Amino acid sequence: MKKIAIACIALIALSCKQEKIGFVDNVKLMNEYQEKIEVESKFKTKVEALTKKRDSISQAFQLEAQAFQTKAQNMSQKKAQEEYALMQQRGQFIGQQLQQEDQQLQAEGQTEMDSVVSKVKKEIKAYGKTQGYTYILGGGEGGSVLYGIDANDLTDEIIKILNDKYKK
Repeated sequence: MKKIAIACIALIALSCKQEKIGFVDNVKLMNEYQEKIEVESKFKTKVEALTKKRDSISQAFQLEAQAFQTKAQNMSQKKAQEEYALMQQRGQFIGQQLQQEDQQLQAEGQTEMDSVVSKVKKEIKAYGKTQGYTYILGGGEGGSVLYGIDANDLTDEIIKILNDKYKK
């Protein structure tokens, strides 16, 4: 009988084991993670350079089109139509090239951001394991934590760990 009572008490004690739960504000975490900030900055610079290139090419093409219009007035209609068709083809080719560069840049940026997100997730998982957390939930916009006490907010700790590792 004593053994049954001890077994019941042990079973109750095990089932009452407190789960350790924390949460991270995803938005704050990503906005303050230095690697993410640098990746965004790098791509902002690349986008600005591509925009300048696009503007420069467009302006040059517009000047060429204006010159053609003046020149076309002295051509036969057939010759002007042929030249116009060639200019249209060239304009489409330039547009396609610029669009392709834009898509490449977007894909490259997405790949790098995916890598950053992956690092963050791995670090949160490692932190959770080493600190004995059963769950670490994601909060912030679109997150699953609607409320949590500040003591369970791990955001600043995770940001510090990520930024310290990134500096190295």
